[in-house]
Amino acid sequence: MNNMETEGAIHYDPAIDNSVDDINAYLEGTDRSLYNFRDESTDYYKVDSGLTRDIVDKISEEKHDPEWMHEFRLKCLDIYNNLNVPQWGPPIDGLNMDNIVTYVRPNTDMKASWDQVPEEIKSAFDKLGIPQAEHEFLAGVGAQYDSELVYHNLQESVAKMGVVYSDMESALNGPYKDMVKEYFMHLVPPTDHKFAALHGAVWSGGSFVYIPKGVKVEVPLQSYFRLNAKGAGQFEHTLIIVDEGADLHFIEGCSAPKWNVANLHAGCVELYVKKNARLRYSTIENWAKNMYNLNTKRAIVEEGGRMEWVSGSFGSHVSYLYPTTILKGDKSSCEYTGITFSGKGQDLDTGCRMVHMGKRSSSLITAKSLAKDGGINTFRSEIKVLPEAEASKSSVDCQSLMLDDISRSDTIPEIDVRVDNCDIGHEAKIGRISDEAVFYLMSRGIPENEAKAMIVSGFANPISKELPLEYAAEMNNLIKLEMEGSMI
Repeated sequence: MNNMETEGAIHYDPAIDNSVDDINAYLEGTDRSLYNFRDESTDYYKVDSGLTRDIVDKISEEKHDPEWMHEFRLKCLDIYNNLNVPQWGPPIDGLNMDNIVTYVRPNTDMKASWDQVPEEIKSAFDKLGIPQAEHEFLAGVGAQYDSELVYHNLQESVAKMGVVYSDMESALNGPYKDMVKEYFMHLVPPTDHKFAALHGAVWSGGSFVYIPKGVKVEVPLQSYFRLNAKGAGQFEHTLIIVDEGADLHFIEGCSAPKWNVANLHAGCVELYVKKNARLRYSTIENWAKNMYNLNTKRAIVEEGGRMEWVSGSFGSHVSYLYPTTILKGDKSSCEYTGITFSGKGQDLDTGCRMVHMGKRSSSLITAKSLAKDGGINTFRSEIKVLPEAEASKSSVDCQSLMLDDISRSDTIPEIDVRVDNCDIGHEAKIGRISDEAVFYLMSRGIPENEAKAMIVSGFANPISKELPLEYAAEMNNLIKLEMEGSMI
């Protein structure tokens, strides 16, 4: 173990609280088929596999890019060709870009009415519960299938508040084109790493959100990304600007069926939280286990602003995922709450980065991971406190639960403090399911596997309770399926 404090068994109260009971009741009868269905007939157009200038030119033509974006894509391609594959995480030798199709357009354009979406695509999102979620509690929904948004809608009452929520292409070529040009890949430059450059060259789809000054959106906006195509990549771009004093909760969902070849996800998320604004960004990533998930997420927070990350990482063969927050303004703050579950054949390298620039800025990282059947979890945290960030505070709490003796969990903290007047702490714990807790539950007539699943749900409860019920239910469903060994 790297920099780990080992504490033997972690004990949990077997009397799981009511919120977990409610969620488990909500999940009765679910199975992996909810996510693992696929359709081999919806590809309408796709570029050749591989990555060449001709392919980038073709994507740019398909997207009707303005000239500056076309030039930007070609610049990113040059950067990509001159950067090495990242060396800090698990090997990605099984990912061959020559075999990846970077743009797949389904057989529809974007619709504002769900009834107009082609039946085979609508069926996929119906199975995932997107229309139901929209009707019940969402202020707006964007649904992406492979490389394009196929459906987008915003409640009229929210639109009247001046909220802008559109697909990225509409924003790029519409009234907000100057704002897109000002912010697009400025927070995540293509020089950041090889797959950021790849994203800049071939990005397609995604969401653009602008919340005007002082506007508080009471119900969430959501984007859902479904990668259906075999041997393809998905490269959506999310750009959110929450202006001064505004408030937003944005939810991102992701899933894909399993194929017998590698798929790639290399999206990019850029979040701008202005003075005294608040943004909560919740994600449940539920990729199939042939997926390489190389996603980049970054936020910058101005004076008095607050950023909140809630993250659940499931599926994928390999993940590199490290949401980063730059606390630029005085009294800015960030809280990260995340969970990762790795099983057989999975190597999930995840974490969180905080950069303190503002005086009296504060951050809190709470991370949990579970590993079974030889799965590998690595959690990396980086806390950087710059000289001007006087009186800043940061705390990292990392807990790992091992479900057998063949899995692995490591935590790799990095703390870089360049000012004397600050308060920084890091704690990591690793343990196994308590035999006493399992025995207690079994003595009450609960089968062993179910008892272990209940304990794992209790371990994950601090994360699930931060999500709306439907998404907490989905997260607990994924944990349940992993525990049953039915997730493929």
